[in-house]
Amino acid sequence: MTPGSGLQAGLKNRHLSMIAIGGVIGAGLFVGSSSGIATAGPGILLSYALVGTLVVLVMRMLGEMSAANPTSGSFSAHADRALGRWAGFSIGWLYWFFWVVVLAVEATAGAKILEGWVPAVPQWGWALIVMIVLTATNLVSVGSYGEFEFWFAGIKVVAIGAFVVIGLLAVFGVLPGVDADKASFGNLTSHGGFLPHGPGAILTGVLLVVFSFMGSEIATLAAGESEDPQRAVTKSTNSIIWRIGVFYLGSILVVVSLLPWNDPSIAKDGSYVAALNSLGIDHAGQIMNVIVLTSVLSCLNSGLYTASRMAFSLGERGDAPKAFARVNSRGVPMTAILASVVFGFVAVFFNYLSPDKIFLFLVNSSGAVALFVWLVICFSQLRMRKILQREAPEKLVVKMWLYPYLTWATATLITGVLVYMLFDTEHDGRRTVLLSLLVAAVVLVIAVVRQRLAAGRPAPAAETPADKVSVG
Repeated sequence: MTPGSGLQAGLKNRHLSMIAIGGVIGAGLFVGSSSGIATAGPGILLSYALVGTLVVLVMRMLGEMSAANPTSGSFSAHADRALGRWAGFSIGWLYWFFWVVVLAVEATAGAKILEGWVPAVPQWGWALIVMIVLTATNLVSVGSYGEFEFWFAGIKVVAIGAFVVIGLLAVFGVLPGVDADKASFGNLTSHGGFLPHGPGAILTGVLLVVFSFMGSEIATLAAGESEDPQRAVTKSTNSIIWRIGVFYLGSILVVVSLLPWNDPSIAKDGSYVAALNSLGIDHAGQIMNVIVLTSVLSCLNSGLYTASRMAFSLGERGDAPKAFARVNSRGVPMTAILASVVFGFVAVFFNYLSPDKIFLFLVNSSGAVALFVWLVICFSQLRMRKILQREAPEKLVVKMWLYPYLTWATATLITGVLVYMLFDTEHDGRRTVLLSLLVAAVVLVIAVVRQRLAAGRPAPAAETPADKVSVG
């Protein structure tokens, strides 16, 4: 197969729009929200609002840089230019590591649901099938990834939208044929108050929900393969507020309004299933399993895409094997995809071989990467704004609000969350931060050593015009 000259613009505007919308709806929203509600009560809304605000601000910074320079490396490429090669190398590889571990987590979660439906196929068999199918999808073309993600995200969006509408109708007492005797906004305050475990539970809630927001940055990576990258990034950045408001705050508000926060069914069945059951909706558990499976497949699909494009970008910049930067005639970086999925397969294997040791280490050591990424985006934007103002002010079509004050405030808040995690032993916060810092330190040492070795080498011969190759 003849190699192509680079990634191709195979994503349509409708793909990008749905990738942007669906990117903020992870399986963690459906699966992890019940533990957050149990920890903070109705006050979990403040936890979601706090993290949601952080994501909006970080995405605004990323949008500023990506609209000026859309690239498949996104924040890693921006960090490379703004902070130095060490920063782009480190955060790029950490982000890749995060997503290949997510592949294993999501493949296992999907396999559990599928095994419940078809027990004749063992769980590891389903995990293998799911990984192979989505790998094949990504290998065909970027357009096939976009098409799959369009429908996966569409199902999630419709499901949550319907949940919010039906739930609010029940809370207001106008849902026909439903006797929702527990449903009331009074549930927000009548069972021990809005903050039954005190204000400190808001921060603990933040630790439990922060990782379900990872994925909102995928649209900026995908924009590099769209027909109009700048427009795609601008649109995605401007719509993040309502997306988080409706899908996260809206749906969680419905859950804690339909049922008292301490209702045993929330912990037993999961928050969304319990809410649907309270309305007397038949087969609520299976309905939610279908939606969760869709979210899992969406996360797997996007995780493989995101990891491979970050690997491709690292290869382009000389921070990964050159083979990662090669594409086939359809503009697909096959080596980068296969390398990412191989690590994912290995992680799935460890999940069955050693779930409490090796796999747990992988999960915990990648757990705080989301916060590291957001922190790097903050510092990159602080430097990149000055570079853009000096070199190409016309490219600042998206601007961070109240620069630089809001950027510094966001970086301080993210640092505060990391520090708070160090004191959290109940929910494994300390272990997650320490193991993530250990992995980050190893990657950082490799980056610094590589940079110093490169600095010690003689400079390459000057390139003549005849040597230059035009990339379309």
